[in-house]
Order: sequence, then structure tokens, then C-alpha cells
Amino acid sequence: VNIGTAFHPLSYTLSCEALPETIELIQDFEMPTVCTSIRVSRDGQFILAAGTYKPRVRCYDTYQLSLKFERCLESDVVTFDILSEDYSKLVFLHIDRYVEFHSQHGHYYKTRIPKFGRDFSYHYPSCDLYFVGASSEVFRLNLEQGRFLNSLQTDAAEINVCDINPVHQLFAAGTLEGRVDCWDPRVRSRVAVLDCALSSLPSVSALKFNGSLGMAVGTSTGQVLVYDLRSSRPLLVKDHYYGLPIKSLHFHDQLDLVLSADSKIIKMWNKDNGKVFSSIEPQANINDVCLYPGSGMLFTANEDPKMNTFYIPALGPAPHWCSFLDNLTEELEENPESTIYDDYKFVTRKDLENLGLTHLIGSPLLRAYMHGFFMDIRLYHKVKTMANPFAYEEYRKDRIRQKIEESRTQRVQLKKLPKVNKELAMKLMEESELPTRKKKKKGNVVDNLLSDDRFKVMFENPDYQVDERSEEFRLLNPIVSKVGEKRRQKLSQLVQQEEQQQDEEEEEVEGRGSSEEEESSDDDDKSWVEEVREQRRLIRAEERENRQQEPQRHSQPRFYQIKAGEEFRSFGDVARKQKMQKTSLEERLQREESSGRLNLNDTAVGSKQLTFTLKKAKLLSRRTPTQTLRWTSPVRGVFYCCTKWKSWIR
Repeated sequence: VNIGTAFHPLSYTLSCEALPETIELIQDFEMPTVCTSIRVSRDGQFILAAGTYKPRVRCYDTYQLSLKFERCLESDVVTFDILSEDYSKLVFLHIDRYVEFHSQHGHYYKTRIPKFGRDFSYHYPSCDLYFVGASSEVFRLNLEQGRFLNSLQTDAAEINVCDINPVHQLFAAGTLEGRVDCWDPRVRSRVAVLDCALSSLPSVSALKFNGSLGMAVGTSTGQVLVYDLRSSRPLLVKDHYYGLPIKSLHFHDQLDLVLSADSKIIKMWNKDNGKVFSSIEPQANINDVCLYPGSGMLFTANEDPKMNTFYIPALGPAPHWCSFLDNLTEELEENPESTIYDDYKFVTRKDLENLGLTHLIGSPLLRAYMHGFFMDIRLYHKVKTMANPFAYEEYRKDRIRQKIEESRTQRVQLKKLPKVNKELAMKLMEESELPTRKKKKKGNVVDNLLSDDRFKVMFENPDYQVDERSEEFRLLNPIVSKVGEKRRQKLSQLVQQEEQQQDEEEEEVEGRGSSEEEESSDDDDKSWVEEVREQRRLIRAEERENRQQEPQRHSQPRFYQIKAGEEFRSFGDVARKQKMQKTSLEERLQREESSGRLNLNDTAVGSKQLTFTLKKAKLLSRRTPTQTLRWTSPVRGVFYCCTKWKSWIR
């Protein structure tokens, strides 16, 4: 139920926006796509709606507040009517000229009328159905005899709508030329013609009787004319000011109101003076309106799956099957909303000092409210313009700046590459642009690698630059050279675009996408093999060049660096040290033991005890000259204890 405030202070409409939770009055009160017509049975228990797609009719039980049944149809429904007190007798007029009858169990009978129909009415005393449409004739189908009767001939080219007076059974038909033809069913003759064109030639789009003498006519240009059958002049003309055809007309006898609806708005106004009582403007276009009898509730069929339900307490009480809505309206009345000043500007005392209006405090031009005052918005704009004449220029500059910033977002977004490993970054960006299925397989590692702070050093520090000329890179990535060539060309284009953007910041950058086509997988395999062979050939050629240049390098003088704390003896000593570093631990221990600087003894449980003497005691004056190194058997593992760094090394 839509709960909210209406436009008139004397009435209010329940709208879902005003309550914290949405009230679903009837479960699944909707259509798959669009609802075209909606009706309420005369006993008030069932609500029937016809819609599409697929064409269907749904019946809702108000006692159960849920869907009772649903029946699918063969074609769309133009309009339908309920002939019985409940849903047991239904008549559907289809767009393909078929008239379909339904009983309580379902489809009962189908027949066809000569012309495409637009509306029909049922005459209860004679059991006749009157069909009007794209013809000058009014077709009559008698349901008691089960046959068509003689048609009623009119002077109109086409007939749009029709209705039967519930008191004296006068039949009226609204024509395309803007006239209303009235017929007496007892003598089958036209008794009167009412011209509603008003010299503008609008067609009649809606027609509704009220009592025995009242009638309302809706035109295709958005006017509603209220007539007394005893006069050919309208008593009142009400304009919707939308220029849209009137689709539905209803009378509310308790308050003497007329409910007229076009595709945009539902207006409620007094039938005597035309004073607006309230109006409702749904979000979707309106196809049909149905007023629940004896209450303030109405239903709308919209160009939307959801069928709206509006409850206006000022029109009448809630139906007995949803009487709890009256309690909600009482709660809304107990919490009235605060007054909102739409045409006033709230200013503080400091604002008045800036505008030079402190002398107005206490005058009728300022209304004290909380910590400030309310003043007329027109006076505020006028005084502010006089106090700051350049405010409009500043506002204009701000708007221009905002427009420029919005236009910059529509430019070609250039890829900003890092200073280090540009080709690797471009490769990661290309992989990040892959389809979502391929991205899910990789686990979004690419995006994390570019955005993660732990890997930013790889794109900032030059020491992490990938050397593509190394032998390992060339052998492990033989196809990289071919793909890398394309990437280098793209990289050069991006660098040029970045330089152009820096030089011309305020000019629009027009990017040009590359249209290179990808090669097939067979060509890639062949090129991969050729690239591997080419890389191996180049590596062998480089090795031969290095061998030829090696004698030249030996002939040149060699330089050695003496570290701090070392004593230089001879060049042979340096070579001997380098040779000792390449030998294994076992050979070094044997040489130390043979020189007498190492003593190796066996201990219990298969362990070894090693005692050695440091060669340079001057550099390690703070440490003991003799240190012990123990290790266990090879089966249990080898552990070295080095007291020089006071740490365990395994």
C-alpha cells in the first residue's frame, strides 16, 4: 500500500515512502511485464487483472490476501468485464476480434466479431453484449439465445468507448468525431446526439454515467466534460493540462468527486465547481484505474509489473479485509510533520552581519527560528547580489571548472607506466584486461602485483631491472623477443602520449587504438622454434667472440683491491686465497691439520671435538684465541657453533 502525503491538505494518501517498512497488502500483486486492465467483483471479494507477457488473467482473493488462480490466454486482452457477483462469469475482448467467455472452471466458449473491438458493455435486462470498435456499427450478442442480433447503425466512422446507465439503461457510445450517440435498447433507435468536440475536433476516449442524469465525457486532448442529460451544454470542463487522452472516469458519490485519470496522473476534483481535492502521480504510466466500492482504496494498472494500491482515508474507510490500515493513518496523525518553509531562507546572525541586515531583527521581514532567522528567499537573493556583485562571476567560473573536470574524465585514459620495468608493467596491464573467466583462473594475481606496496620496489629501484640480454632470459623466453617488439612499439606510443599530455594539459587528447591482429597458434609455434634456434646461434657466436678476446685481456695489467685490515704480501698469496675459497671444507680441514693449527679428537657417542687457533689474534683481541667446534654424527645432523657471531648455523 502506498503511504504518503497527497497534494491537498484535507486528504492524504498512504505511500510506502513514509513508513520504515513496505506493506505488501496482497501477495504477488503484479504481472510479468505490464497490466492492462483491472476490475473488482461486485461482492468485493475478488480482484481480477489482465496483463502480459504472456497474455494472462489473475484472480486475487481479498479474504486470503493472495493469488487464487491464474489463466493464460491466447492473445492480449483489450478489456474485460465481470458479469456475475464473483469470478464465475467473465468476458474477455481480445485484440484479434475474438470474444472469450470463462466460467468458474475456466474457458467456456469463444466467438468472433466482424470488426476489431475497442470496448463493450453488458445490458443486464436483455442479456445483450454491445461491442464497439473500428466500425460504424454497434454489434449485439445475446447471451440468452446465443446468437448475434441486428447491429445498431451510427453515423460515425469509428467508435471508441461505450457505457450503459445503471438506472434507466440508456446506451451511450463515444465516437471518433467527438460525439456521443445515445440509444434506447427497448426500441433500438437513437434518441439523442451530443456534440463534445468544442470546435477542436477531439475524439471521445472515456465515458461514464453517474446516476440517472449525470454523465462525464473524457476527450483525447485531456479535458473532462460534465453533462446533465437534460442539456447539451457541459456544466463543467476540467482540463488536465497534459494533453494526454483520458483513460478512466469514476464518480465518488459520498463526496461528490470525479476521479479522472490519464496516462500520467489521477486527479480528484469536485464535480460541481472543479476544485481539486487531491491527485496521485505514479512513477509508471497508467493504463486503468479501479475504485474499490464504498472505501477510499483504488487500484491502478500500470506500464510496469507492479500494480499499485492507494489508500486515501479522506475518501472513505479501509475495506473490511484490510481494516488495520486505519490504525496506521491514526498513528500518522499523532505524529504531525513540522512546518517546512519552501520560500524562505534560513540565516544566522553572522550571515545578517555580513549582509548588513542586522537592523531588520525584530521586524516582520525576519522570523526567529532556533539559532537564526527565516527571511524571504527573494529578499535574500536581492541583498546578496547587492552585497557581492561578483558572486555570479565566481559561480560561473566554478561551473566552468566543473564542466572542464567532467570533460577530462571522458578523455582517453592514458596508461601511466613506471620508470623501471616498463615492459613488465605493460605485460601485467594487458593480462589484467583479459576476460573475466581468464581472470578468475589466475586469481587476480596481476591486479594485486601492480597495486601491492610490497612489490612497488620492483618498479622503482633500477637494481630490479630485468636484463633481457642475459643468456637465461633469452633461452627461457624465446618468444618474448617477438611479442616484446610489439610491446616496445606500444610502449613508445604511450610515452609519446604521456609527453603530449604533459605539454597540453587543457587540450583534449584523442587516442588512437591499435588494430593489430593476433596471429594464429600455428604461426606462433613455428616462430617459437625458429626463435630458439636463433637465440642459440647468437649465444654460440658470443662465446666464440669472448674466447678470441680472452688473450687480449690477459695481456693487459690486472688490478687487485686490498681490503682494510689485510696485509699485502704478494700477488701469489692473493691467488692462493682465491683457490682456497673454492676448495671444500674437508680439504681445508686436512690442510689445517697437517700444518698443526688444527687438532681433531674423537669423543663419546660418535661425536667429534675440534680445537683450532686463530691465525690473526690482533684483529680479535677481545675474543679468546682458542675456540671449540662440536658436531654430532651425520645421521643426527651436523650443527656448527660459531662463537664469533654467537649464533647457531645449521
